[in-house]
Amino acid sequence: GCVMLGNNFIIYFLLKFDKCMFLNTQSGQTEALKERNPSEKTDPHYTLSRISSKAKAAIHLEGESYSESFQNRLEWKNGQGQAFAQGGFQLENNKIIIPETGLYFVYSQASFSVSCSDSDSDREVVGKGLMPLSHRVWRYSDSIGSPASLMSAVRSACQNTALEGSYRDGQGWYNNIYLGAVFQLNRGDKLWTETNQLSELDTEEGNTFFGVFAL
Repeated sequence: GCVMLGNNFIIYFLLKFDKCMFLNTQSGQTEALKERNPSEKTDPHYTLSRISSKAKAAIHLEGESYSESFQNRLEWKNGQGQAFAQGGFQLENNKIIIPETGLYFVYSQASFSVSCSDSDSDREVVGKGLMPLSHRVWRYSDSIGSPASLMSAVRSACQNTALEGSYRDGQGWYNNIYLGAVFQLNRGDKLWTETNQLSELDTEEGNTFFGVFAL
């Protein structure tokens, strides 16, 4: 089972959860009451990596350029940048292995930088702009016996920049797909991602990531 959360509530939930953990670990110390940098509060990557680092079991991975060795899937890296694994989590064959049965918060973000063109003559660029961008998290569990989609989202590239999260600069269009929800997972479950338009992914540190932490 799972609890799907709206984007705004996800950030609120994470910030409140982070504050509770922070106060709990710093009980009795005045430092716990100090105000944090406002920009840090609203950055999902900062918030998620901060909470994950305090959880008993957690993994936070950074995305790298896609690799043919993983059948043209986005390759996830551990041990570089802010990526880490603790509490029994493992990264095997580009999949996260769940260490124990319980409740987990699963999250992932894929950021895209797509070339846009208003000219019909540039058919290749126009074609990329018309192709939807998608990002999905999959789960395999022995209890199910087959892969199951945990969560997914689709967006249209080169769309109106008035939409939340999008940004257009000249002929470039920038946007991200963020996924996050609470799931009941079993020991040994495997989680992985599937993303289209891999050549348009922005894999700069902090832009594309995948993680899980125990609740």
